[in-house]
Amino acid sequence: MKASDEFQAPGLDLFHFPPLWPGAPYWLTKPIVMAVVGAILICALMWAAFAKPKLVPRGLQNVAEMGYVFVRDQAARPFLGKDADRWMGLLLSIFFLSWIWNLMGVIPLVQLPVSSFLAFPAVIALSVYVIKIYVGIRAQGAKGYVGNLIPRGLPKLAYILLIPLELLQNFVTSLFTHMLRLAANMFAGHLILAFFSAVGFWFLFERPTLLGVPIGVLGVVMAIVMTGFEMFIQFLQAYLFVLLTALFIGSSLNPEH
Repeated sequence: MKASDEFQAPGLDLFHFPPLWPGAPYWLTKPIVMAVVGAILICALMWAAFAKPKLVPRGLQNVAEMGYVFVRDQAARPFLGKDADRWMGLLLSIFFLSWIWNLMGVIPLVQLPVSSFLAFPAVIALSVYVIKIYVGIRAQGAKGYVGNLIPRGLPKLAYILLIPLELLQNFVTSLFTHMLRLAANMFAGHLILAFFSAVGFWFLFERPTLLGVPIGVLGVVMAIVMTGFEMFIQFLQAYLFVLLTALFIGSSLNPEH
């Protein structure tokens, strides 16, 4: 049997995109276009929802307000308290943008979760990182901001280990945790969906056999089931992404919270 006649599971080539046309700038790829389209789409939807708000919301305004209430009550208020409303513009934008980027992984013909490319969540996470440090220093002063990172009342020997760990967590690992959580989950989910879809296509259309057809049917069923599960994960990861944003900013504004 030739190598071309053997089933090959999807790999990292799924995430390799050349420029859109020969001679185009190297950075002008499908993920870039989809990221921009997602941002424009969110702006357009928010404008359509709130350009002429009604006292009794309907349609798109109702959906947008449900999203607003969800982010406010489940992410902003628990960590930002009285400052929640001031940060809702940023938090709502991050939630909807990351969610639409995630959902692109299951949209027909697009089928590309933009968030699976580390650069995109990294830009948002880095922006939040800068904001976190800025508001922390502005609210507490540089000395107070760094000092409040360390818990009080512990044995002196504990601080030898605790101080480096707390500084490392706040200034290094929190940034990577923020962006990697979203990218890694979308990366893995896209690979899983591609695998089951490829199994179904291969054993039902490319190389149908008596023994292979049941495997192909199972692949299709699993692709459908995993698509539904992935849509839940896409929403959950967008929520966790904005939740961490609120947590980081809230801890800088209110270290005692």
